[in-house]
Amino acid sequence: MDRELAPEITRQKRTKSIVIVTLGIVSVAAVLALFRTYLSTSVEASKIRTAVAQVGPVENTINATGEVIPAFEQVIVSPIQASVQRVLITPGTRVRPGQPILELDKSFSLIELERLKDKLALKRNGIEQLRLRLNKEFYDADIKDKIKSLNINRLRANVEDTRRLQKAGGSTQEDVTKAENELRIAELEKKQLENDLAYSRQSMGASLKESELQAQIEAKNLQELEQKLRQADILADRPGVLTWVNDRIGAAVSTGDMLAKLADLGSFRIDGSCSDMYADQVKVGLPVIVKINETNLRGTITQVKPSVQNNVVQFAIQLDDNRHTSLRPNMKVEVFIVTNRVGKAVRVANGPAFKGKRRQYVYVLTKGVAERRDAEIGLTNFDWVELKSGVQPGEQVIITDLSQYEHSETITITPTDQ
Repeated sequence: MDRELAPEITRQKRTKSIVIVTLGIVSVAAVLALFRTYLSTSVEASKIRTAVAQVGPVENTINATGEVIPAFEQVIVSPIQASVQRVLITPGTRVRPGQPILELDKSFSLIELERLKDKLALKRNGIEQLRLRLNKEFYDADIKDKIKSLNINRLRANVEDTRRLQKAGGSTQEDVTKAENELRIAELEKKQLENDLAYSRQSMGASLKESELQAQIEAKNLQELEQKLRQADILADRPGVLTWVNDRIGAAVSTGDMLAKLADLGSFRIDGSCSDMYADQVKVGLPVIVKINETNLRGTITQVKPSVQNNVVQFAIQLDDNRHTSLRPNMKVEVFIVTNRVGKAVRVANGPAFKGKRRQYVYVLTKGVAERRDAEIGLTNFDWVELKSGVQPGEQVIITDLSQYEHSETITITPTDQ
């Protein structure tokens, strides 16, 4: 005969059963909560963005950055070694041609100018002394040559007299030979004198020419320094805006040191740069799009620097409208280099749904239901994505990222107020 269980044992079994059932329910609820998003096939309309597919041009672009630079910017450098004495104009001021910008202390160069003048005067004085000495030597040599000629004439007459005396018996053959030798020696001495005179004239002429050339060099150095001193009056030589000036009063500046920058803020260009991974694609003549806030400006690459620095390729852009009111000097802008273009493509606004794949699922919204389509992606840029297949013009494409629902062929788009 069975015995009735004690109430305590019955309560323990009942409690254990309740606990097991409760744990089971909690586990199922947790699993459902974890996979709720995955299993869900509906999305609120307020959580998605859509765009209508249309036909239009799409350009493939490379992302780059740029800086707005004045189309003309003059760098004014110091022509002499000096120091900054006074700044007359502050940056941002418009200047006119001939307007002084700053003053330099030119005392050191003025001393150098006086030294060059003295040096040139000494050189010219030396040339004059050399010319006088040459004239005297030429005169003395000419007199000696004339004296030698007279002596030769005398010796010739002596030879003739000795020969006549020999015939008359008044002199011997030795006397004739002696007179002839004296004449020959005098003639050779005259030739030697004439040769020395010709050499002296050439040598002294070369020395005089050398001294004159040295004087010309000194004169050119003097003219150069005088020109530099005139340039040391730092003036604007064209209209523009002063963008920078060395305002360190008393600071020493060497020849070639920058003193000021003068820019024409009426027109601008863009200095662009991009990663060197695109180096083989960046070429002169490619069109570009420069994005300034909500404004897009068109332009063309006019120069690509041959060297790569710090893994960056640098290039210059000429804008079609280089006087646009949105342009400001030193402004940082976004640059998109156009490498390819399709004139008539089925395109849709770019969004998070497009991740750079060539084939992917997209969702097309029709009457509150998003239908999954297999689409082939073509050219892309910041604004547009080309859809080569899967979508027709006029259809509404969801551009919000719905990759977490891509297992579902359809998604119900529920109104926000439900």
